Amino acid sequence: MQALNMNALVLQVRPAGDAFYASELEPWSYWLTGQQGKAPVPFYDPLEFAIAESHKRNIELHAWFNPYRARNATSYTLAPNNMAKLYPEYAYSYGQLIWMDPGAKEVQDQTYNVIMDVVRRYDVDAIHIDDYFYPYPEAGVPFPDNKTYNAYRNSGGTLSLADWRRQNVNLMIERIWRGIKAEKPHVKFGISPFGIYRPGKAPGIVGLDQYESLYADVKLWLEKGWLDYLAPQLYWRIDPPQQSYPVLLKWWVENNPLRRHIYAGNFLSKLDGNSWPISEFERQVQISRQEADKLSLGNILYSAKVLNQNWLGVNERFKTNLYAQPALPPTMPWLDAIPPEPPTGIQVSFGQISWNPATSNDIRSWTLYQQQGNSWKLAIILPANINNVSVSPGNYALCAVDNMANESVGLVIEAR
Repeated sequence: MQALNMNALVLQVRPAGDAFYASELEPWSYWLTGQQGKAPVPFYDPLEFAIAESHKRNIELHAWFNPYRARNATSYTLAPNNMAKLYPEYAYSYGQLIWMDPGAKEVQDQTYNVIMDVVRRYDVDAIHIDDYFYPYPEAGVPFPDNKTYNAYRNSGGTLSLADWRRQNVNLMIERIWRGIKAEKPHVKFGISPFGIYRPGKAPGIVGLDQYESLYADVKLWLEKGWLDYLAPQLYWRIDPPQQSYPVLLKWWVENNPLRRHIYAGNFLSKLDGNSWPISEFERQVQISRQEADKLSLGNILYSAKVLNQNWLGVNERFKTNLYAQPALPPTMPWLDAIPPEPPTGIQVSFGQISWNPATSNDIRSWTLYQQQGNSWKLAIILPANINNVSVSPGNYALCAVDNMANESVGLVIEAR
């Protein structure tokens, strides 16, 4: 990721009521050790390790949670402290999955407490949840939450089943947002929903209606500001008119009244060199950048294995055409717009610029710009524990950067 100038890693830490980190609330993941509830041997904490290694490389770590799924395959045994075992009356077999009831207070509390536990104990940069709210519908099979809904009605509730389900999801989204901001205001909250809000939004778009099928009112979340970034999964090509990447992106950026960030999700795992060539993804990223004035400020590429395995030489193409130089994450002024103090003690000697070590926990990294004609190009991003760098002759500007990517005033120095 560092070699490709990526600046954020979205790491799944709770695929299905389990944990890729040391937790007193949920079991170790089957996908980590082959047995749910079994700790790694020799012991290590994957989330702690990933945070440390990411931050060394000036990469943000976004911890990715699935809120309601309790098992995502049929081939393994659940640990006693999996939420489906803790609350069996709210655990439903649905399709090939075990799904928890989003209308049950015990389920809501479990998901909220698990997320907040990570916020409190780990230096994550963001909490990220994906598109699984109520499950994607199985044809002809209703989701079996009649008992929970009837209890709601018997207690005086008046909402329809669909509105009640949406309210359950809305309350969870708002609760997570408010909990994060009360505990650590700088930690971002991002959501990656299905890429179509509703058929006909925008005109000509057809497909699953997540408002009616997943009970996710994403437009409301943008209107309320219950998130810091939205990453709609725009997992279609540019050209097909029924699910057109640019048409859908345009709709999302135009329905963002509080100007939160939009990071389009790109289905990089479809890369095959035929109907999904590298050029398709290059064009998608370029289209996203053309909407930057409307807060389309990045892309989330799914999944990282394509880059790790360098399918079809995609890394070289991306490095040449899209990610040729480092970049800070975009700032979020509604969270923090105050830059850190600038570096001090800057000097140059024998082709090396040095400065005083960071004395504030507010400093996450340093940026070094090089003058090229009448403009300045970001040359390198350095972690806070570094305070020198070798350079070639030229004019440079050094800035301090906080954990929200706010940059200080740059100090200019000439290297001869």
